[in-house]
Amino acid sequence: MIITLMLPSFDFRSAESTWVGLDKSLSNGRLIGFSYEDMTVRGNNKPITVILNKDPKTGEVFDPPRRAYVYKPGTPFASPINHPDNLGPTVKKLSIEKGRIDRADMSQGAVFTIDYADVNGEEWAYVVNKTALAGWQPQSVLDFAGDANQKYVGRGKTVYITEGCWWCHTLLPEHTQDWQVFGTPPYLGDFNGEMPTAFGSDRKAPDILHVASRNSSREWMMMHFFNPRLVQPNSIMPRFDYLWGPVDVNGKPIDFSKWRDEYDEYRTGQRAYPPEVPEYARDTEIRALIDWVLTSLK
Repeated sequence: MIITLMLPSFDFRSAESTWVGLDKSLSNGRLIGFSYEDMTVRGNNKPITVILNKDPKTGEVFDPPRRAYVYKPGTPFASPINHPDNLGPTVKKLSIEKGRIDRADMSQGAVFTIDYADVNGEEWAYVVNKTALAGWQPQSVLDFAGDANQKYVGRGKTVYITEGCWWCHTLLPEHTQDWQVFGTPPYLGDFNGEMPTAFGSDRKAPDILHVASRNSSREWMMMHFFNPRLVQPNSIMPRFDYLWGPVDVNGKPIDFSKWRDEYDEYRTGQRAYPPEVPEYARDTEIRALIDWVLTSLK
């Protein structure tokens, strides 16, 4: 007996990318695992997401602030730039004809933004090559923004993956009462060009897709990652204090043993207050992870 199965198929290139999909692709960059260019998943050579209050060239005030995605010379471009077909037909057409992404040169670097256009009464997001259209150069945009407005979102997602956060957290609220607690599920076009999606399959901890809309405190996040029991006494989440590295923001060595001794004194009632969490140095994995949580997961 022969049984013929007819399985439905779907061409993902027909799915139009949303603003969320463009933001994730451009901020994460191209290299996150499953690639010979980053076999150990270190997250090096990633773009930097920048929050701009003004136009770096004209000084025009942006209200609200806008995001720019800075690719230094040699940084691999994200999927929407290399493979515009993945954007969907309308977003691809806008990104090439109005955004001029086909003029981007990886060897020279580029700065991208996301803009909107009206097509037949419907608003569409598309990618804009600001280097070609407005003369924005990668290093000058970084200098203009300053360190405080530079977000290491792409590297942060790499940390999320390598630390195995997806073993306990999900990025996909279910079509149930989850909507009331964790926010609405994502749309299909939110994933154009994203790799890997890191949905997670087991939920020992809350879904965190919209976590920044529920808690946008960087200080709370620092305490939570350094020792989750500082903010949630019954949390089963492990400590991630090693993501701080050996020194704090002032270059002073972090004495982890002393901190834990003082924390034990606080936990047993010998101290009124817990010890302060060290402020992380500029180029640390914890900064990247918090940048990803607070900038990307909204």
